[in-house]
Amino acid sequence: MTLSAPIHRLKRRARLLARDRDIPLHAALDHVARLEGFATWSLLSASATTDTGLLSRLGEGDMLLLGARPAQGKTLLGLRLLLDAARAGRRSAFFTLEFSEAQTRTHLRRLATDAQAAAIEIDTSDDICADYVMRRLSGASRGTVAVIDYLQILDQHRSKPALGEQIVTLRAFARSSGVILAFIAQIDRSYDPTREPLPDLADIRLPNPLDMALFSKACFLHAGRMRFRPLM
Repeated sequence: MTLSAPIHRLKRRARLLARDRDIPLHAALDHVARLEGFATWSLLSASATTDTGLLSRLGEGDMLLLGARPAQGKTLLGLRLLLDAARAGRRSAFFTLEFSEAQTRTHLRRLATDAQAAAIEIDTSDDICADYVMRRLSGASRGTVAVIDYLQILDQHRSKPALGEQIVTLRAFARSSGVILAFIAQIDRSYDPTREPLPDLADIRLPNPLDMALFSKACFLHAGRMRFRPLM
């Protein structure tokens, strides 16, 4: 769907609307999105990054960070990555501690046909952690793509290993199996887009210690823009 204006102009339009009507910015953003034919701003934002070629930038065994503030389209971009992989004949799996299967299917239907969406494996178990993911992907073909939603809550239960330990384990698994692992990640609320248009590694919210050198590539989103860069 073609937008009536570049996304930065639409966002400025929303800011003016929020000021003039004295409403929250997120409400103004969603209002502008509806005028453009999208249900929410996050859907509009994700649409602006449709032609990312993200899958072509990833190789076997890659560990990808996919970071953005809320409502910037990071989950939809992760799902689009899985759809692209499925269309290429690869196994695609979405492990989520955030959404139900019904919610995930709803998002997928906004991006693809029912038949295409049905190709994505969706796992919403409360047991999701490094060991669980590796068990589910045991024997997966090289080039399989899995998205984990999301990084910061992998160790939310005390019964699970520390986040840093899990990522070390998953990195070793990715390298040996050739599976591509993408981790949706939250950006700290201290991130200020007026100083830097896109977040970076230093803006990842880390409630628990984590060596960012364990990731091989990163992709950051904000206001319809995307930054992709190798980390190794």
